Amino acid sequence: MVAVAVRAIRGAIRIDRDERDELLGAVAELLRAVLERNQLTTDELISVIFTVTPDIRSEFPALGARLLGMKDVPLLCAQEIDVPGAMERVVRVMVYVETSAARAEIQHVYLRGAETLRQDIAQ
Repeated sequence: MVAVAVRAIRGAIRIDRDERDELLGAVAELLRAVLERNQLTTDELISVIFTVTPDIRSEFPALGARLLGMKDVPLLCAQEIDVPGAMERVVRVMVYVETSAARAEIQHVYLRGAETLRQDIAQ
């Protein structure tokens, strides 16, 4: 039997404009990349937490996950702290999964300029 652990996968993506379709497309792109790079299916997801910068108000990012088929995964949305000078129009994600992958094998995903947020772990 393979040992399974709970792991957290970080990710972020930047959007050009705070528009509903742009946000939903970016969330789908980010979540697909997290799943693909970590060789996961939605059955292995425990929960997903989304945060957005205060300048994103067009839609809840969780809807992007629902539209991607994550209908039975618990999702939560929150707003990031409004720090002066912080990168604008960013959606962050923390995906909790059950996996046999070691912590060092987890691939965190940063897209569309969000790589600069965490150069230490961005893939």
